[in-house]
Amino acid sequence: MKKIIVPVDFSEYSEYALEAAAAIAREHDSEILVMHMLEISEAVLNTGDLEQGEKAVFFLKIAEKKFETFLDKPYLEGLTVTPVVKHFKVFSELAEVAASHSVDLIVMGSKGASGFSEIFVGSNTEKVVRHSDVPVLVVKEKLANVEFNNAVFACDFSSKTYGVYKKAMSLFKAMKVTPHILYVNLPSDSFRNSDEIEEKITNFLNKTDGNLDQKDNVAVVNDYTVEGGVFNYANKINADLIAVATHGRTGFLHFFEGSISEDIANHASLPVLTFKI
Repeated sequence: MKKIIVPVDFSEYSEYALEAAAAIAREHDSEILVMHMLEISEAVLNTGDLEQGEKAVFFLKIAEKKFETFLDKPYLEGLTVTPVVKHFKVFSELAEVAASHSVDLIVMGSKGASGFSEIFVGSNTEKVVRHSDVPVLVVKEKLANVEFNNAVFACDFSSKTYGVYKKAMSLFKAMKVTPHILYVNLPSDSFRNSDEIEEKITNFLNKTDGNLDQKDNVAVVNDYTVEGGVFNYANKINADLIAVATHGRTGFLHFFEGSISEDIANHASLPVLTFKI
């Protein structure tokens, strides 16, 4: 956890993310890169037109001024914070910055659902999640603390999630979070009996943990939807974080053989940590 990126648009949701990132950075002695993406087209930046060039400089100056105010926060004192301004609102740029700086985590603020626009439908957050090979922590409100203790990690124990599982367990260990790995058994064509589920989980953990270290942390629940199963179980164990797998091309992976998992991120009141497959 040496470097964390926080994309900001200077909104209150960005500040929720920044404050959460600051608490994580203080715990792990991390550097924070605070990144703002301007909506300046390449045509404007490359034009020889004096007026357009002055307009680009004007927007850059505004961003710099906003950064001065936005980063003047008591909770950032003593931390290494680096502001970054990118010219284009192209979210693949964020992935490039993350890769070039060996970033470990991206923290983003978002509105969430329930009366607001759903965050993963054409939103900036969705675009970051789709492009990012780095885990993304989505924060929807001001957190009382970021000392995450219990995380529900929804998993279908399929071969395509081996890499995500290993990355998630590594990050949970670094953050000192206890993972509760959850399989939701649905009353449909994907239903499995107890023996089938046991075999599936054992085979999966043998190929990832080797010595089945996490088997005691695996739970199986029966529910009508994956979303309902995850939320009910998170409430039951008093979880303070939900983690899910994502797919880079189409947004959230519809795992569990067709069930919708993006609703978990849209409707969860808890922070959501995403890992791209």
